[in-house]
Amino acid sequence: MRIFPSKLQKSQQIELLDHIEQALIHAPLFVPKMPRTGKPFSVRMTNFGVLGWVSDQKNGYRYQKEHLETGKPWPHIPSILTDLWEELTGYPAPPEACLVNYYAPGAKMGMHQDKDEHDFDAPVLSISLGDRARFRLGGTKRGGKTSAIEISSGDVLILEKETRLAYHGIDKVFQGSSNLLENRTHFPNGGRINLTLRRVTKPDAIRSS
Repeated sequence: MRIFPSKLQKSQQIELLDHIEQALIHAPLFVPKMPRTGKPFSVRMTNFGVLGWVSDQKNGYRYQKEHLETGKPWPHIPSILTDLWEELTGYPAPPEACLVNYYAPGAKMGMHQDKDEHDFDAPVLSISLGDRARFRLGGTKRGGKTSAIEISSGDVLILEKETRLAYHGIDKVFQGSSNLLENRTHFPNGGRINLTLRRVTKPDAIRSS
């Protein structure tokens, strides 16, 4: 795992937040649900990219080209994010999906693996905006020892190599630790946004399609 503290300056964070709010007009936040049980996540989310990650009770975890509720294509990934991917990952193909998770006050993300992709050689790049959070990282099997670090607005984190399939989650968001989201139309109560860039398919699959 690599972490880049304060990689995005405040002006870049605001620019990215503007992109997100504009995108939400066409791709509003929705509540993903657990397969089988239908239990709602505590985060709300949307996506950027040619593919977006979704989950519902009937069809489970998956990537698809259309918004889960509107049926429309996802907005494009902003260049500020694709530039970060190119600069930091060294991966020879661009990301196809960018998950946008919104943590309202009280929201968390349980320990999980990112394993719905076809290409585990590609890293996962994560950007934090807003309130500080406690990120917890475990091993590649559920349970066992974990470690925790605090991540703040503007930090960038990369899971790759041995940590690419590690269990990880957010077990606490420090409400009010950032004013970045305050007074925003879509986030009147503040909170935290996490953007996660992922490559879903192998590059050779794109070339042969």
